[in-house]
Amino acid sequence: MDDKQLMTTACEVINIEAQAVNALSVKIDENFIQACHLIAACKGRVVVTGMGKSGHIAGKIAATLASTGTPAFFVHPGEASHGDLGMITRQDVVLALSNSGETAEIVTLLPLIKRLAVPMIAMTGRSDSTLAKFSSAHISNAVEKEACSLGLAPTASTTAALVMGDALAVTLMTLQGFTRDEFALSHPGGSLGRRLLVLVSDIMHAGDQLPVVTADVGVMDALVEMTAKKLGMTAVVDVQGCLLGIFTDGDLRRILAKSIDINAAQVADVMTANCQVIRSDILAAEAMQVMEEKKINALIVVDDESKVVGALNMHDLIHAGIV
Repeated sequence: MDDKQLMTTACEVINIEAQAVNALSVKIDENFIQACHLIAACKGRVVVTGMGKSGHIAGKIAATLASTGTPAFFVHPGEASHGDLGMITRQDVVLALSNSGETAEIVTLLPLIKRLAVPMIAMTGRSDSTLAKFSSAHISNAVEKEACSLGLAPTASTTAALVMGDALAVTLMTLQGFTRDEFALSHPGGSLGRRLLVLVSDIMHAGDQLPVVTADVGVMDALVEMTAKKLGMTAVVDVQGCLLGIFTDGDLRRILAKSIDINAAQVADVMTANCQVIRSDILAAEAMQVMEEKKINALIVVDDESKVVGALNMHDLIHAGIV
């Protein structure tokens, strides 16, 4: 095969699998809805099982369910009949994947599943299969043909099963009112979790680390405060601690360009008044959006009475993994 033929083969695979996925929407029927209701009513967990390539897809579906508000885990059907079936309780629901619907390792488990009176959802390519007939709800993911040139290797069928599993997980997520905060709680270690969990109050500089001066001090005193607190800025407040403005490195460069005597100038005369502020109880990711939109590198944090309670800059967001 020359390079052009290789490209043609690859495109054919993609087209066949795309067609298989597009055909799934007509398979969303009362059985799919029944499966959703069975899982939503489940007081235990969804036990997902499958053999071979279907097993790999089953593992991914279990992980997606678990991360979107539906407790789930994968059980290998071969191991289940040798002790792992003890993981299934009467409170659970079983989701079994098999393209043929006749996978021996899963069929062997059916009498045991029936004895436990556990509802089983089958996801297969054949509505007349053993698993489909045994199930409380059968979700069809039948495909017209595999993308494999021999028509043998699970390709389009596994892609269809994966997409159907995602459809099930996201539908359940919507049905159960799963929120962004709940999603973040199950992803605390990744950048997504940090963006959804970290608040401004978690990373802002406060107390002795907060750069702040009163309006009556000179520019040189403000520069000393900025240098000591290392944020490249300082808040300017009145005697009650309410924000009047901000003095930044940029303000310093501007007054130097105007040949203003920094030894004689007061910070109130050269600060930026009506500066952008933020609350401590919002997400740090929102603070980043404000900085990007306003093209600024630092923010003052105020309370309901406009009193300064903190400050942060872009470096704080980078250090926290928000950027």
